Amino acid sequence: MAVNPNEDTEFNDALRKHGILPPREPSPRSPSPPPESQLHEVLADLTVDELRELEEDVTDEDLQRTVDAFRRQRLAEERREVQRARFGRVYPIGREDYTREVTEASKISEQDDEDEKGTGVICFLYKDGIPRSDRTFNHVRDLAARYPRTKIVSIVGNKCIADLPDSRIPMLIIYRKGEIRNQLVAWGADRERRLEELEAILMLCGVIDPPEHPVQSDRIDSSDEEEDDDPSSRMQSAATRTNAQAPKNIRGSSRKDDSDSEFEFDM
Repeated sequence: MAVNPNEDTEFNDALRKHGILPPREPSPRSPSPPPESQLHEVLADLTVDELRELEEDVTDEDLQRTVDAFRRQRLAEERREVQRARFGRVYPIGREDYTREVTEASKISEQDDEDEKGTGVICFLYKDGIPRSDRTFNHVRDLAARYPRTKIVSIVGNKCIADLPDSRIPMLIIYRKGEIRNQLVAWGADRERRLEELEAILMLCGVIDPPEHPVQSDRIDSSDEEEDDDPSSRMQSAATRTNAQAPKNIRGSSRKDDSDSEFEFDM
């Protein structure tokens, strides 16, 4: 009688016991779950709905509890982001509103902010009909929608600073905790600027608070814009071309030419 050495029978076990048949090869072990750090990286890429579906599909109780805890944490984070999204658009103001809507508003911290970092506030000074100002205004609107935790206000330049020449338009005055962090003057006057450059500068100034889980959104179409080199070098070069030191005042002069004289106003 022919013996099939691969059969799992008592007869074959007896033959193996006496060395007539070789030992059976061990059955393949079930794959072990990924390490916790790797598992969290995978879960971090899933939406709340995908986490819910995964929780329903898995049979391992430990893994199910992990997915459920991760989903609940994500829901709590999303609720917190919704509460923090206080703004989301550009608010027009007048000169008389400046102290309340800019300086004082930048001192207000979010409700759950234990570090009391204040609020990032950007005052955008513009003038209609100047191409670089109009273009920057579109960028500012996009950033206001993308970063609703940052307050952005707008005001016509010479209605905020008397005798402000067109050569210094557009201007962005950046506040946090009641202090000016930086000023961007004549943004885009040297060359056509991209939204990503302005976004990078504002991040470096600490006025933008990215969400913990940013919503995926399409970047603006840059096909009609110039191609830059490495993004990190683009950010660095953009930073060095702006005012590195945040002045305590916006200084003034009664001169009405388009020189580099600074301006001052008391709010």
